[in-house]
This record gives sequence, C-alpha cells and structure tokens, in this order.
Amino acid sequence: MVSLPAQNKITTTPLLFTPIKLRSVIVRNRIIASPMCQYLSTDGGPNDWHMMHLGRLAIGGCGIVFGEETAVEPNGRKTHSCAGIYNAKHVKSYRKLTDMIKQHGAVPAIQLGHAGRKGSCHGAMEDWRPLTESDAIQGFPPWQIMTPSAAVSPPRPIPPKEMDQDDINRVIDTFRDATKLSLDAGYDIVEIHGAHGYLIHQFLSSASNQRIDSYGGCLENRMRFAIEVAQAVRDVWPKDKPVFFRLSAVDSKGGSWTLTEAIALAKALRKIDIDMVDVSSGGISGSSNMPMVPRIPAYQASFSGLIRRQAKVSTVAVGGITEPQQAEEILQAGDADMIAMARELMWNADWPAHAAYSFGLDDPFCYLPEGYAHRLRQREVQKTMEVNQDQAIIAKSLRYFLDGETPSSK
Repeated sequence: MVSLPAQNKITTTPLLFTPIKLRSVIVRNRIIASPMCQYLSTDGGPNDWHMMHLGRLAIGGCGIVFGEETAVEPNGRKTHSCAGIYNAKHVKSYRKLTDMIKQHGAVPAIQLGHAGRKGSCHGAMEDWRPLTESDAIQGFPPWQIMTPSAAVSPPRPIPPKEMDQDDINRVIDTFRDATKLSLDAGYDIVEIHGAHGYLIHQFLSSASNQRIDSYGGCLENRMRFAIEVAQAVRDVWPKDKPVFFRLSAVDSKGGSWTLTEAIALAKALRKIDIDMVDVSSGGISGSSNMPMVPRIPAYQASFSGLIRRQAKVSTVAVGGITEPQQAEEILQAGDADMIAMARELMWNADWPAHAAYSFGLDDPFCYLPEGYAHRLRQREVQKTMEVNQDQAIIAKSLRYFLDGETPSSK
C-alpha cells in the first residue's frame, strides 16, 4: 500500500500524471487498471459486483479502467462464470459500467479474448480443474474446447477439437462482432488478448501450435491468426479510438515463444495501426530449457522497454509495479508509455490519488470524487494550521476539553 509522506511541492508534473492522447481519446494520467478476472459474471454479463469492483477503481483516480478478459463467444470463456460480450442483451449491462466509469473521469476499456484450450474448467480458486459430466448435474456442463493442435493440448474429458479453416474464420467473425457490441456498450478502448496461453497465444507459440498449414510452422504463419484477428478488430473499431494488444513477451518455463518473436509480432501489429502493445509474459509451458520469468519487482518492464524501442510501438508495462517512484522511473527510462496494475489496485484502489500526494501535486485529491476531495482538502488545511499554531496554545486548548481547565486560567 502507498504511504502518505509529507508533501514536497514539485515544479514539474511527473510523467505518471501527464495526460496522454490516444487518437481522439484523452486519458488524464498514465495509470491503467488492468483486466482482473472476477469469475462472478451471470451468463457472460456483468452484475452489481462489477459495478462495485470497477467503481472503486474509477473513483480511485486511474486514467483507464479495464473490466476483465471478456470472451467473444460462450465457448470462448474459461468458466461458466467468466465475462462475455456475444449477445445484444449484454450491451445494456455493460453500458451501465461504462457510463459510471466516464462519470468519474476515467476511460472505460474492454479486453476481448478467447480461452481456446484453456476453457471448460472451474475458476482460479479451484486451480482450473476441468469440468466433467458430474458438473453438468449442478448446471455447469463441460463443452468441447478448440485448439490449434489437438495432439499437444492437455487432455480433457471431452477431447479438444483441432480448428479447421471454418473454425478460424468463425472465431475471427466473433471478435469482429464483439468489437461492434463493445462500441455500442460505450467503450472507448478495445484490447485484444493475445497472451497468457489463451487461443491467440496458442497459435503464436510452437509449443502449442504444430500445424502444417498456413497457420503453423514458421513465425509468419504462427502470427497469421493474431494479425487477422487484430485486423478484423481494427477494421470495425472507429478510426478515432485506439486498439491495444496484450502479448506475452515470452512463454512460461519450457515454452518456445521468445522475445525476438514478440518484437516481430509487435512490428506487424504496428503496421496495421494497433496503437499500444500491453506487454506481459507466460501462459504456455513445454519441454525446452526456457526458464520461468523471475517474479521480481517490475519484472516485465524490461520486456516492455525492448519491444517499445525495437518495434517502435507504444507499450504498457505491467507486473510487480507497486510504488509511485518505481512507476515514474519506468516511464522516465522510456520502458513504457503507460503503467498497468491489478493486484496492487485490489489492495489499494485509491493508489493513483495516494501516488499524486506522494509526488507533491498541488491537488492530489482531484482524482477522487468531489465529496471525498472537499473533505480531504479541508483536512490538509487543518493540518497546515496545526503545524503553524503555537504548540503551547494547542496544549492549553486540549486541557480545557480533557480537564475542564480553560485556556486562560494559567
């Protein structure tokens, strides 16, 4: 949690609190509430929990507020309780969220994804245990998952289906349709989830993609599905609104997807007008000598910096970023254009306002709702008055209230 040290007024606004313009969308600062899966959706749609969860993030001062990974079709979810936007009935529910986020000064963003072979399971709290026929009795039947290469997919009670060209075309269409629904729902930014071992990443990594057609083999072929999805989204998303793409810079332990390949993908995405690459890591493992990514502070920022410089594309740094000065140093070093956080915001949803205070901004409370900001500004004035008052006078006043002794009696 961010502490609140005494303010030291600054003359230059930190990059972290410098607004950024993404096409026509102006973001008040460089802080992003990253997508955080909640496993509490109802038939794909949001409910009161999501209003409360995202409301905390919006009023805390983030510049951009993402919901959670949102599936483009029912079978693209990981669990029955995952978010989705694949039906017109979802639009009204999501519109309530986007209206609320905008009301509090943040930009609403949606991350579109497809679980692929990681679908048809229980949630994170049950360690992704696959659904079985016994779950169907409880109203949670398993479904057939799709994958680039069935032979190297983890076994499931219902064998996975290796995607043919019709499947590929249909999934691309679902991304296109979900993008249109997202616009109707009031989102200003859409992000494509191509990381963490989900379907797009499954095509990218040779550990999970052993196809022999135009979607497998060489890097260009393995990137084909990702580029086609990104192009479909960009084609139907307004030209004046930005599109992000989340990628894993490298695979997990034993994987095959490398930083060099991630840079090549970022270059290809820039060429089709993707605005920002959200740099994460991991999701697919294998049998190679590739190690785990060390979970040290800001452990993915260096990946973000390399991709930003070598692909000449704007990037988001995420992962292990918890302190304001740490975030500012990443931006000042040119390792990212924006900073995303998830778990730290779960712990302290007002992190942006606290960070502004720690930097000594003139009015750090401006990121909070006016009802909060007014009272906190008053408290700051009172604190200043107390510091400036004679300590003896304060002590006498306190004695009056505690002991009944008037300030002038001695």
